[in-house]
Amino acid sequence: MGHALRRFDARVLELMAHSAEAPLALSHLAARDQVGAAHVHITRHLGLRGSRLTELAERAGMSKQAMGDLVDQCAAWGLVRREPDPLDARAKRIVFTPAGLDWLHAFRQAVQQAEAEFRAQVGANVATVVALGLEAYADGDEP
Repeated sequence: MGHALRRFDARVLELMAHSAEAPLALSHLAARDQVGAAHVHITRHLGLRGSRLTELAERAGMSKQAMGDLVDQCAAWGLVRREPDPLDARAKRIVFTPAGLDWLHAFRQAVQQAEAEFRAQVGANVATVVALGLEAYADGDEP
């Protein structure tokens, strides 16, 4: 499963490298293999209204320090920014920038295309069984 996930993520990043929807600077980074699976964690796990660093790290299964480094890099690229948390003046929320929202839109399109390619390669029946199996497996984490 790990190999399949890496292959899927690589395909998504390849599609984003050539996406007309992704901000040009970010698609160039993806084309030069500067954007990796770790950066996809932010794209997958950052809420539209933002998330605290600890929440983001927990959702991605990363340490707070590793996620902090990743957020710093993505902030330098203009993908995200830190802003005050309206619920806790001591905390910061990580939020998408306008370019980050464009990146997110391109990411979602790339995922849809990669999923369609998967369905075409393995067939609709197998793809449905895989999707159902992954949903059942993921639901096993919930109490």
